[in-house]
Amino acid sequence: MFDLVFAVIVISIGGSPAPSDGIGRPDMPMTVQAPARPAAPASPAAPPTPAAPARAFHMAAVPPGLVAEDQTPTGRFTTAAEVKSILNATRGNWTAVREYNGKDLVYVTHLWSWRCGLAVMAIAVNDGPMQNWPMPPCHDTLPTPNAILDVDPQPYLTFDLGSVQTVRIQLVYDDLSMELVGYKRGDVLIL
Repeated sequence: MFDLVFAVIVISIGGSPAPSDGIGRPDMPMTVQAPARPAAPASPAAPPTPAAPARAFHMAAVPPGLVAEDQTPTGRFTTAAEVKSILNATRGNWTAVREYNGKDLVYVTHLWSWRCGLAVMAIAVNDGPMQNWPMPPCHDTLPTPNAILDVDPQPYLTFDLGSVQTVRIQLVYDDLSMELVGYKRGDVLIL
């Protein structure tokens, strides 16, 4: 009975008969976190924003009669199934602009390095029309079919110094899917 009376007295004067931090140290203050406030009721959802307009592919740059190629992976990166994920992950590297020898050079070396999974590559500079840029053939007889050889054309175009402000590139993969990406000079300028 005495213990009950003692407990009531201790509780009434604000003390605690048990350690406050649970470790046996009654001299340490006990920290209690208040429960989180329930979130305010959500306001009515805003009406959905219209989807971005579909990218307008330039069908005039796509040769008629293209047929999808077999997409069985070869392990040599020669199909869209093998190169599409790489090119999607490296879109920022598809092109570069370089000021060299008093000219602007627009490079597509990265795309040519994965060209064996592509059927067509087209390019437009500034507001110019989209035009096909013939790629070198795949070198299927070599261990590295995507290699750019000395006998292949150069992977760049030449323009007047400072004239290239935007570059748009359209790809048609050999499975006939397409990508269209645009770049601003400052985003792809090599210093």
